[in-house]
Amino acid sequence: MANKSIVLLGIGHTNAHVIRQWEKHPIEGCDLTCISNFPTATYSGMLPGTLGGQFRDNEMRIELSALCDRAGAKLILADTNGLDLETGTVKFQDHDDLAFDALSIGVGSMPAGWQTHADIETLVPIKPMQTFLARLEKRMDSVMDSAKPAAAQGSLDKPSIIRVVIVGGGVASVEIALCLQQQLAKQDQPCGFSIEIITSSDNVADGMKSQSVRRIEQILRSRGILVTTGRRVTVVGNHFVETESGQRHEADVVIWATGASDPKVLSKLGLQTDDRGFIATSPTLQSLTDARIFAVGDSGTVLESPAPKAGVYAVRQSPILWNNLKAFLSGGSMETFRPQSDFLKLLNTGDGKAFLEYGPFSFHARWCWLLKTWIDKRFVSDFQTDYEAIR
Repeated sequence: MANKSIVLLGIGHTNAHVIRQWEKHPIEGCDLTCISNFPTATYSGMLPGTLGGQFRDNEMRIELSALCDRAGAKLILADTNGLDLETGTVKFQDHDDLAFDALSIGVGSMPAGWQTHADIETLVPIKPMQTFLARLEKRMDSVMDSAKPAAAQGSLDKPSIIRVVIVGGGVASVEIALCLQQQLAKQDQPCGFSIEIITSSDNVADGMKSQSVRRIEQILRSRGILVTTGRRVTVVGNHFVETESGQRHEADVVIWATGASDPKVLSKLGLQTDDRGFIATSPTLQSLTDARIFAVGDSGTVLESPAPKAGVYAVRQSPILWNNLKAFLSGGSMETFRPQSDFLKLLNTGDGKAFLEYGPFSFHARWCWLLKTWIDKRFVSDFQTDYEAIR
């Protein structure tokens, strides 16, 4: 009898956990195949710190070929083109169809609204994270090269200014602003820079308690990072952004870090979605359209108890997905996912400190950064080889 086939589409936090478990406890009579359109996975918790020069680039990356090889899984690097639910196959543009008995979809999300401005050279969407730092560096280098002649001709007390605008005011935007500032401050360059956050929300760091928001806003002010709230960016030009009120902000680099929207591939799968385009699931993480299919992390929404699109929920779903894949194939007992109402939040402020919020408590200190670094490195190292970590 032929082996059954488990397929992982996208290797985010939750699906990566399945590969790691497979290495330790492979499911008898099953093959595991992993599909990704990138050869590496990027750990989001360390992205701002890598931008700020606190970590080497390879410390936040997981080499998928090495991870799959250790687990005895097959890796396919290809773009998925849809599903055939009748035959139970994944379809591709540039690869043969792949049959599955169980499929877990974890392709993440994209920042909302970026495609409207995709052709503008100033725009740098924060996702895909695998290429964000390289794309940002390329844009920054281009702007700096253009600014050098202007700075050379200007007076010493009035250098040319590179203006960075970050669209979106979530925790990720705050971390990117603070860590980018640290990176730029360390560089010897002939021109100055400014960083501004523009958000349609009433404040930055949505989801954090009011006292935490006030302290984070104070940190941003103390660093000279401008914050414009209650303004939605509707136009991105080559050297400016414009809000719906008609207010124009000069910008040489526009980092697009808005809330989560569905990646294009989800609309090709023929599965029921929520009102934002994410796959609708039951509490067992199974698609409401087809019980063979699971959707995890940002890709899925448990309609009975929808949770914010945040990495912590993807991590918490990991053991539930692993149990339910095994249970689905063997007829065992399924577990349900119930998102917790609160969790530890750690925000990298780029200066060797982090901001911590847990319950009613909040701190901004060096020990918070050490705790965050320990948690992040401990998590990502479980998926890396020793070679990858020291390379």
